[in-house]
Amino acid sequence: MNVILAIESSCDDTSSAVIVDGILRSNVIASQKVHEEYGGVVPELASRAHQQNILPVVDTALKRAGVTKEQISAIAFTRGPGLLGSLLVGTSFAKGLALALNVPLIDVNHLQGHVLAHFVEPSAELIAQTPSLQGVEIKHPSFPFLCLLVSGGNSQIVLVESRKSKVEGDAHLPEMRIIGQTIDDAAGEAFDKCAKVLGLPYPGGPWIDKLAKLGDPSKYPFAKPNISGYDYSFSGLKTSFLYTLRDLLKEYGVDTIDELAERIPNLREDMCASLQATVVDILMRKLRKAASDLKINQVAVAGGVSANSALRQAFVDYGRRYRWTVFIPPFSFTTDNAAMICQAGYFKYLDHDFCAIDEVPFAKTQI
Repeated sequence: MNVILAIESSCDDTSSAVIVDGILRSNVIASQKVHEEYGGVVPELASRAHQQNILPVVDTALKRAGVTKEQISAIAFTRGPGLLGSLLVGTSFAKGLALALNVPLIDVNHLQGHVLAHFVEPSAELIAQTPSLQGVEIKHPSFPFLCLLVSGGNSQIVLVESRKSKVEGDAHLPEMRIIGQTIDDAAGEAFDKCAKVLGLPYPGGPWIDKLAKLGDPSKYPFAKPNISGYDYSFSGLKTSFLYTLRDLLKEYGVDTIDELAERIPNLREDMCASLQATVVDILMRKLRKAASDLKINQVAVAGGVSANSALRQAFVDYGRRYRWTVFIPPFSFTTDNAAMICQAGYFKYLDHDFCAIDEVPFAKTQI
């Protein structure tokens, strides 16, 4: 029996998951509410919360999976990218437990984990316990496929050629290649910052999605970048959004968004709908170009922004229009979670791709 325990602590969610012989048996997440009053993640508070959460989260994951720590075959952990303080908590815990149990360590790139979330196979028991997994068709892409990876910090188009690692010298390199990425801000960052300007709570992305359903997506024509190749840019869109609000404040002679909302019915809803439609259009046009140029019809989406309802619908629409086979992750596997880290770790375990005990976490990297 192959039992992989995974730990994810890259940002503000402490998560642990267990895979037994390729089947996900548990996926436990402890979220941190303390950051809401600050309008963003506070690194010091995040690392302290991880220290409090990690032991009960791991213990719960093992119990729900029906295994003991003595049955663990290997421990996978998020090595990066992410907040260093948060990563250090997870890395240190994984190392200590691996030494105590005398089992190998598996370091996982957080971004690769998001991509490989499409290969998670949850158990029937886990599906029954998780509402967001019920009634969802679990299907896995074949290789090669394109994955649009969109989150608060990343907007990338990834060409995934294999789930295995290729070895060059002593280095194991995953057969994933970034063919397009943002040259400035990420899509999720654009959502969060524009939401903050509108006075919406943190995190802003879900609020944008919620209000957009009540608004007119064609009300405000925001600027779209003209970037060559498959790369993205969202800084100009944020500027266009800000200038639109500035001009409206001046036109109506008011000083605050709340005052402006009193003068313009459905202001926030229309702004959110127009912003969301613009972001989705930018993302999908580049992805369509990449799929056409590379002649690939297996197309997936991953990352926190993949929970956005308009983006998920766009994948369905593009799939029908261009005859793509699309892969949209269940909501449980869109945000940061240990299930994806466990899946990536399981693949590396099968390849005997382990890491040394002295490996250190990293804040930034490419796939």
